Amino acid sequence: MTTPVLHHVPGARSFRTLWLLQEMGITPEIVEWKIQDGSMRSPEFLAKSPAGRIPALEIDGTVIYESGAICEYLCETRPEHGLGRAPGDAERVPFLEAMHYAETIGHLIAGLNLQWIFLRNPEDRSDTVVKIEAKRLAATLMPLEQLLGTQDHILASGFSAADTMYGFTLTAAGKYVRLENFPNIQAYNARMADRPGHRAACALDGERNFPGKDFYEVGA
Repeated sequence: MTTPVLHHVPGARSFRTLWLLQEMGITPEIVEWKIQDGSMRSPEFLAKSPAGRIPALEIDGTVIYESGAICEYLCETRPEHGLGRAPGDAERVPFLEAMHYAETIGHLIAGLNLQWIFLRNPEDRSDTVVKIEAKRLAATLMPLEQLLGTQDHILASGFSAADTMYGFTLTAAGKYVRLENFPNIQAYNARMADRPGHRAACALDGERNFPGKDFYEVGA
């Protein structure tokens, strides 16, 4: 069987896919890209991911982009791992909601990343926008904070691929929202970091090349 190929940026959204693959016992060949050097706008990469974003996964003779789609595909084609929730399962709706809610949070993080990290001229940053977006991010974390006060995982039944969709999201959020105000999320992050699959994914993640600080705040 051909080894899957993961197109990846260390410390970014493609970590979700890397973690899920490790939970399934699949170690891909990793092709690293850099956001800042423009290579993800090359025809070579755009042929794999039309929006020029990671992840893209070459597997089973096809190329899949968008982390949520990759997650669903891996769960549906490899059901023996029990990490998905098939149609008819009592947790099917919470599973799908959780995966797509991760993208709601991820969208806010992407906007804040743009404002704080990727603007070529930092003077173009809008303090008003970053304040509003940070507050919106905190608001989207509150339902998860409440949920994780009643259960250990995103789904009540236990660990699933829905958890891997938050592997990037709930750590990256800590750049813009003080997670000490979300103790249940902090405890959840610690539990996930202790999983062998998560540790294995971190070992493969590569050198993170995002510039900047650990925390961003207007006036800091």
